[in-house]
Amino acid sequence: MNAPRIPGNDYGVLAVPALGAWEPRLTVSLVVPARGGQDKLDLTLAALSAQTYPPHLLEVVVVDDGSAPPLRLPEIAPERTRIVASAPGGRGIAWALEAGTAAADGEVIHRLDADIVSYRDHVEAHMRWHHLADYLVVLGTLRFTAPVGTPPSAAEVRTAVAKDGAGVLFEEDPEHRHDWIDELVAANRGFRDAPGRLLHHVHVGATVSLPAALLRAVGGMDTRLALGEDTELGYRLTQAGAVFVPDAEALCWHLGTTAAMRRPKEIKRHNDPFIADRVPYRRNLRSDPGRQWLVPYVEVVVDAGGASFEDVKASVDGALASTLPDVGVTLTGPWESLPSPPSPPSPSVPPSLSASPSLSASPSLPGQRDAFPDGAPAVRPGTPLDDPLLDLRLVHGQYANDGRVRFAERVPPTSFPAPFRLTCPAGWVPGAESLASLIELADKDDEGLLLIALEETATGVVTARLERTAAVARALRVARDGESLDDVIADLYGATWLDAESWRLRPAARAYPSWASDRNREAVRWRAEAESRGREAERARQQVAALKAELRELRAQAAKGERDSARWKEKAEQRRREAVALHRARNRSLLRRAAGRLRGLVKGPP
Repeated sequence: MNAPRIPGNDYGVLAVPALGAWEPRLTVSLVVPARGGQDKLDLTLAALSAQTYPPHLLEVVVVDDGSAPPLRLPEIAPERTRIVASAPGGRGIAWALEAGTAAADGEVIHRLDADIVSYRDHVEAHMRWHHLADYLVVLGTLRFTAPVGTPPSAAEVRTAVAKDGAGVLFEEDPEHRHDWIDELVAANRGFRDAPGRLLHHVHVGATVSLPAALLRAVGGMDTRLALGEDTELGYRLTQAGAVFVPDAEALCWHLGTTAAMRRPKEIKRHNDPFIADRVPYRRNLRSDPGRQWLVPYVEVVVDAGGASFEDVKASVDGALASTLPDVGVTLTGPWESLPSPPSPPSPSVPPSLSASPSLSASPSLPGQRDAFPDGAPAVRPGTPLDDPLLDLRLVHGQYANDGRVRFAERVPPTSFPAPFRLTCPAGWVPGAESLASLIELADKDDEGLLLIALEETATGVVTARLERTAAVARALRVARDGESLDDVIADLYGATWLDAESWRLRPAARAYPSWASDRNREAVRWRAEAESRGREAERARQQVAALKAELRELRAQAAKGERDSARWKEKAEQRRREAVALHRARNRSLLRRAAGRLRGLVKGPP
């Protein structure tokens, strides 16, 4: 497999061949999870039996997830098709996919739903990309069938697909489309310019393919999830440095609508708690203060080996006091050099609670573990104050029961699955806003590395570094022997040097112990100030609303005044007309009387 250098998600640097104009060599396993729906499965397999991808390189693994009656293999299906039962002990799509992947032999895993009718070159459209790079996730394009007419038979589907006539098999539903995916893709130049935080959004499981080795590397499916497993897997693939390719030519029909289309509010309500715990990019789902999460947004690494307790404490406390609510800290050092005999539960804790899951720390990041599974390190013989490992013991004693802090001999190359890692030398303290500000800067242009110059010593420049997990993972995959990872990251994602003071990273002597009595006081102060600003904003909104209401009232009064003025003006005009008429009538009456008198004078007395 190849490892070409793809900057960000710009798969356009790859020279993808036209359909039918290349020679396949990789094997693919189409894994189809199904529970019931034999009639739709028959159409899915019929379409797969007429694919342009070579049959000897293609297998289909249908996973029966507890169907009653059990699914059967229809007459029309690809030659290498088999039905396997989902592994015992669980149910759901993730569980079935994990069982199907374990049974699959292909170099590429193509997940396909059991209600998909593929166009003739659907599999080929996916597979041409996987021959170019071994870290691509290819997404097909769905069309949804309208609920009209009688569906075709399996034989009719096979015949139509073989003749490249899949497009006329069904009538498209104009009311149901993946418009939101189309908009995301179009807004980001075919998704080539999509930032890392958006990639997992388009990882819709109905038709998606990826290298089997990549799927294994990220841990496979999260079988604890009943729904939303495709979104969560897409997030982990992002952190592994995968490139997401939406292929408009990988067309297929979705028979009917999805559950997310039929019951969107219920699906969202169900998924939000689980996605919030696992996908730090969903910042809107992590708005609750004081929470701890399964996957932190940023891992802060502080090396405690050879550092003083005070310096380590200053750095860790500064990180934990961040305005970001989801920070995890990893303390590295020679922890195994501290003996750790079994220690009984504290007398103040009832034995029934000492093993309670609610009191245990949350799981470590992959590659990390608690260095003291049996309790606090034992004190070496002799005076404890003279223990050469005293500082290490004090650090462990300070943070052993803080669920946000882990102990490790060393950290793995990336902070997977956390999206960011800040490596901070002991004795340097990030300010309350430092982590949030650095991540905001990195996200502005999807940069892979920020290097913060702290001070210059006789041995060189002391730095802190914020790494994007996806960028480091990509660099590890494509770097040549002896090549600097930082150079590769800079080439593919970008790297920037910053100064410490501008980003509020200060030495402990200046930042500590000014708030040592309450390590969360600075975060509390910022939160209180934010709440105060929020209240001020609410008051301002209320004032604006009141002014708008008053303005509406004034406008209504003005309009009423205008109407009244017009009415009085009309009445005045009417009175004037009446007065003129009366005046004219009076004049006519005087004239008539005068005329009568004249006529009397002319005639004389009778």
